[in-house]
Amino acid sequence: MLQNIAFLLCLVAAVLAHDEHYDQRPIEGPHQGLWYTAFDRIPGDGGTQADSVFSGISTFGRLPYFPCLASDQQKYDIAFIGSTKVSIGERKRTEVVFQVHRSIPGHRTDQVLALDLLELDKVLDVSTYSSRKVRFSGGYNVPLDTNPFNSWAKVLDCGDIPVTSYDNAYAIQQIEQGHHKLLTRTPFTNAHSRGPSKTGATLPRLITLGGDHTITLPLLRSVVAAYGPISVIHFDSHLDTWRPRVFGGAPTTQASINHGTYFYHAHAEGLLANDSSIHAGIRTTLSGLSDYENDGYCGFEIVEAREIDTIGVRGIVEKLRKRVGVERPVYLSIDIDTLDPA
Repeated sequence: MLQNIAFLLCLVAAVLAHDEHYDQRPIEGPHQGLWYTAFDRIPGDGGTQADSVFSGISTFGRLPYFPCLASDQQKYDIAFIGSTKVSIGERKRTEVVFQVHRSIPGHRTDQVLALDLLELDKVLDVSTYSSRKVRFSGGYNVPLDTNPFNSWAKVLDCGDIPVTSYDNAYAIQQIEQGHHKLLTRTPFTNAHSRGPSKTGATLPRLITLGGDHTITLPLLRSVVAAYGPISVIHFDSHLDTWRPRVFGGAPTTQASINHGTYFYHAHAEGLLANDSSIHAGIRTTLSGLSDYENDGYCGFEIVEAREIDTIGVRGIVEKLRKRVGVERPVYLSIDIDTLDPA
């Protein structure tokens, strides 16, 4: 009995002692002042570079991370997002689309699927860690005389759009809905300024890293819902406007939508602004010249890769500006094979 009373008295004493230390603060780790907090910008010109390139959460460009689809508590001007899954009928490659990208599920053997997933992991690891290195060193670009990480915009890594690996049609729907939800948020900057969207509002910009180019179709659907028919600048080795019966044979309706036909479908759905889109870097083989004719029917002009030898970079830039103009919103899609044949 006395032991029980003594034990209770000890508990009461412990509680009272804890109550008297309500003003205690957690002990900070070593050199706390040298580490960046969640939403601090990287140090500017001459600032302290104390962090390590391999430390912290692996976000794009060491940007602050926030699960934007789960919560709207954080506003942004530019968001990196993605949706990483298995692709339809093509090997993985790094792609960047100004307004979203990653990949679509498909049917493959377990062995090939495993190899693709490993390859995708490597691609995403390289892109993520390369971007971390860029910002770790400060991010200032000498030729462009700018630091994109210290600009007017608040930039976040918003994580991935959840995409099923079992149903391609539903995956495409998920990508469209997830993208549109993030695209139509109120931005951090210029929230009350008039913008080019159909409602007259200023909207944030979205960038996604990824694989299968098929997802451009649901992304364009999302963008067009916000802006109306859009002009496209498409950096790629391939046209991606092939008729479904030419590219894949279209045995089913869903099979007709793939990484070589999505711009054909975009044109058919009225997503592209009339005769204001352009490819750059094309060097693909064709089924015949009818592929080029069909590409023109879909509203694209072509700048072939070999033209850089004759008109140079400035000439190509001038062609792009002349084609899309400077007044309309533009969807920018970049496939890495326009730069690297491998």
